[in-house]
Amino acid sequence: MIQTIGMIGTGNMGSAILRGIVEADYVKAGQIVAYDTSSRRIRELEEDIPGIISARDCIEVAERADLIILAVKPIYVKDVLDEIHSVLDGKAVLSIAAGWTVHMLQNALRGTTASYLRVMPNTPALVGEGMTAICDETTFSKEDFDYAKGIFDSVGKTRILPERLFDGVVAVSGSSPAYVYMMIEAMADAAVKEGLPRVYAYEMAAQSVLGSALMVLSSGTHPAALKDAVCSPGGTTIEAVKELERKGFRAAIMDAMEACARKSREMSEK
Repeated sequence: MIQTIGMIGTGNMGSAILRGIVEADYVKAGQIVAYDTSSRRIRELEEDIPGIISARDCIEVAERADLIILAVKPIYVKDVLDEIHSVLDGKAVLSIAAGWTVHMLQNALRGTTASYLRVMPNTPALVGEGMTAICDETTFSKEDFDYAKGIFDSVGKTRILPERLFDGVVAVSGSSPAYVYMMIEAMADAAVKEGLPRVYAYEMAAQSVLGSALMVLSSGTHPAALKDAVCSPGGTTIEAVKELERKGFRAAIMDAMEACARKSREMSEK
């Protein structure tokens, strides 16, 4: 039974998960033990989540926690698992590292009785609007799997998927907040060029993206039909759409996501 969550790595993603689950009241701060190589990040986390337990190193996290969440950069996952390998018997290990496959986790945990689960969340978990893919190829018990799923259910939406789809998941949800932020920034810059104060430009651009996304999720209408509904004949919107098409807007997004998925596959092959 999971009673304590250990977080190794409290960067953007790790801290987003912790802040999200505490704010959602899924766990109490005292049930979390965390470690990061950056003392500044730990201090910030202690200020944001009073009562959280900070550890002196990765081994202390692994010793004290029932569920260990690996939230370090993918290139450091192997080093961390090697460091805590001797204290992993009976532990549940959850990886959120892009490119770290089930097979890689299995190999790294060989010689222990630890169970493993691969998960791909995104940073909007911080505001309770995350999108998380949970791999159905796992050695977690049903109880531990349900508990882990509950962590990500409490900070957004989840989908249970086979690992063969995870490179696409990385592209469409794991990394996509960055694409959206770039679009919001560009929209706001254009609005500033037209004379809007920047504070209003960011608000209007971000709210428009939020509202549009909610319409896709709540209406069940195809995005193309929603786009068509905004485009009046001979109007301003169709003029903008024409320019986006001329500049290869959709192709650029698809190419970027293809590059993201390709990089994910390359990381898995190392």
